[in-house]
Amino acid sequence: MRAQADYETPARIFSNNLGSHQGLTYQLRPTTIMRMETTDEDLASAAASGDGAAFAALLDRHYNRLFAFCFRLTGTRTEAEDLTQDICAALPAKLQSYQRRAKLTTWLYRVAVNAAHDRRRRIATYTKATTGWGDWEINRSAAAEEDTVKQDWLTTAMGCLNDDLRDTLALVLDDMTHAQAADILGVSEGTISWRISEAKKRLKDFKAKEDMA
Repeated sequence: MRAQADYETPARIFSNNLGSHQGLTYQLRPTTIMRMETTDEDLASAAASGDGAAFAALLDRHYNRLFAFCFRLTGTRTEAEDLTQDICAALPAKLQSYQRRAKLTTWLYRVAVNAAHDRRRRIATYTKATTGWGDWEINRSAAAEEDTVKQDWLTTAMGCLNDDLRDTLALVLDDMTHAQAADILGVSEGTISWRISEAKKRLKDFKAKEDMA
């Protein structure tokens, strides 16, 4: 068994291979900025200044949760991995515009939602689960074979929702309050409440059709 100090998370491997990005040079070196008591916001500021250790620490803290959120947004492990890597690759440049008046986690969710929107627009052949119950069943069966992330019924069913409902539901399922979700998506809390109510109705109808099939 490898010592814990030698273990490299996916986030650490990614950051170690980053090196430089869009003119920003990252040097991975021992630094006190990686101490657990350092805030996300301080790490973000240091990373924006080119501190590779701070950037690695940020990824170590948030990579798994970011991946889980991307999985909810996309519905498949492969798409979630690609989306998470796209976000991580863009972070060094995006951190240059990060402002401390927003919590780092809130800002990161906003980045993820925007990246998901961009990716959906780029993939012209994107197919939703509602194109056929056969495809839906294939996706659900394939998900059972996933070792790292299991695709449950809710994740599959969310594929029948439009982008606005799915993104809103994904945020709330990830323990975001309606106020936080509204801030991330740039809408009112009332809109968030309506979207959640509408999503529940759609999922209820989805389940009823599944039971009748």
